[in-house]
Amino acid sequence: MYYQSTDENFCLYKGDTLQILGQIPNQFDMIFADPPYFLSNGGKKIHGRRMVSVDKGEWDKIKSSDGIDKFNQEWINQCKPLLKDNGTIWVCGTYHNIFSVEKCLKNAGFRIINIITWQKSDPTPTWGKLHFNFSSEYIIWAKKTSMAKHYFNYELMKQLNGGKLMSDVWKLPTVGLWEKTCGKHPTQKPLRLLYRIILASTKVGETILDPFAGSSTTGIAANLLGRNYIGIEQNEEFLHLGKKRKMDIENPLRFVDMQKHMADNPNEITVIVNHARRETKERMVETGICYLRAGDSEGSLCVTHGFERMEYVLLHTSGENCQIFKLKRKGCFQIWNKETLERYGFSPSHAAYYIVLKFDNKEIKGFKIPNNIKERINTYRAKIRPLSDFFDF
Repeated sequence: MYYQSTDENFCLYKGDTLQILGQIPNQFDMIFADPPYFLSNGGKKIHGRRMVSVDKGEWDKIKSSDGIDKFNQEWINQCKPLLKDNGTIWVCGTYHNIFSVEKCLKNAGFRIINIITWQKSDPTPTWGKLHFNFSSEYIIWAKKTSMAKHYFNYELMKQLNGGKLMSDVWKLPTVGLWEKTCGKHPTQKPLRLLYRIILASTKVGETILDPFAGSSTTGIAANLLGRNYIGIEQNEEFLHLGKKRKMDIENPLRFVDMQKHMADNPNEITVIVNHARRETKERMVETGICYLRAGDSEGSLCVTHGFERMEYVLLHTSGENCQIFKLKRKGCFQIWNKETLERYGFSPSHAAYYIVLKFDNKEIKGFKIPNNIKERINTYRAKIRPLSDFFDF
């Protein structure tokens, strides 16, 4: 063992994963594998304004097709007995290795559940005038056998996607500067990607194995979400980086800050939080109409970034009696005058025009209500917040 954290929920082994996998007695609830893509062929890519090599290291050097298949079959075969019967495995790749991975998973008896397309919202430009820019990676999600009953957090994934079943195309950014403060790995995965994978397929307190740990992004995401982690890595530099990242989040303030960063997604659905007097709120729920003052008056809604992704409204009275509803149309509103609202039984008195949001008046359950719904100046002002604020890590 290379390192175990004092809380014993983060463990790193040093060595060749093909040798160490056979020595681990545990069974795991989830395996996340980011094996070599075999991209290191001496090619170039654009980084900033410079042309740089795509080579990652000897571990990523091109093998023959048979060599790639042999390598993938060996580690996949060794992972299978380490996975619980109801557990699942996620494997990342590009076209360079993903077809081999898919074939080897099937050879080992796994059943493919989904193949996720990770569409990078900020892809690095690739050199050349004879092809489209490479902007996606693929993630195979599989269960142990065709008969296995795997865990999938269906309702949470629906809520994160505005009440609709989440698709197999995920638009997420690449690694941000905020997750490179301890150093960086040449093929580092973003915490936001692991956040979604771990929430989708594990429960709090479960244990995740990563046979190609790299900088231990999987372990950091796992610990931030209350899961346990075991990783295997042969490179001393990367092991040190993973240990450093774990020690970084042992600071409680840093832990919370990283949680918030990880859950924050530039494409995430948002919630509008709106105060209303008790009798007005009751009428809003009855009619499915939420309104706010329009204009520059105190309490008006500022249409800022995030409004276009708004799919829910939270109604409250001075921070109490909170209820969440789904908007009928994402990011859409109407402008009504005072007289129109009066026809629906309201008594607006502070402005001539109002922003109106229509919602389904069936309350949505299962959300966590944040403690800071009522906060001084914003108590009587509409505020747009990310949907992740309403989930309990």
